[in-house]
Amino acid sequence: MALGLSESEVRVLGSLVEKDITTPDYYPLSLNALVNACNQKNNRDPVMSLDENAVRDALDCLQERRMAGPAGGADSRVTKYEHRLQEVFNFTRPEIALIGVLLLRGPQTPGELRGRAERMHRFEALDDVQSTLQRLMQREPPLVKMLPRQAGTKEARYAHLFAGDVEGFEAPAVAAAAPHNADRVARLEEEVGELRRELNELKDQVERFRRQFE
Repeated sequence: MALGLSESEVRVLGSLVEKDITTPDYYPLSLNALVNACNQKNNRDPVMSLDENAVRDALDCLQERRMAGPAGGADSRVTKYEHRLQEVFNFTRPEIALIGVLLLRGPQTPGELRGRAERMHRFEALDDVQSTLQRLMQREPPLVKMLPRQAGTKEARYAHLFAGDVEGFEAPAVAAAAPHNADRVARLEEEVGELRRELNELKDQVERFRRQFE
């Protein structure tokens, strides 16, 4: 499987993964809906501004790699698109949730991933996030890698490898005894993640309501 996706292909793929899980009633996506999903201002880093041609080109490239393409059996005359990561990689639900968040938000710590993946899969503990990341790192080829810790931070960040290698690598090491403050940081991250989840749910509800009148 050749990876090395472009930035626009990563955004298209991540958007399809997200909408498949969070808004199944509106999935697969039309080209227009997919453009809107790619260009959302929430849950995206960086925020992008892709036009239909860029999204269509990205879909063509993803289809060549068997990662996405037109959905079959649709009754609508409008072509709709879906990702095919499950067929290619046979992901578990926790795995595809983390991949989706990494595709849309770039490198993140396990605490950030736990909070931001909440809408797609609920991780009961940070250890569950880390064990899932380990499985993705042990794939052949690896789909995730751990980056060096940034100055002043306690957690390393993890990045997807769908767009190729990422600068900086820190091999997994045996975890040392965490200082007392680490527990406080983890609890704060959980609270922030819960607030973000509630905000995102409200945004999704507003978006679904708006679409009923389009």
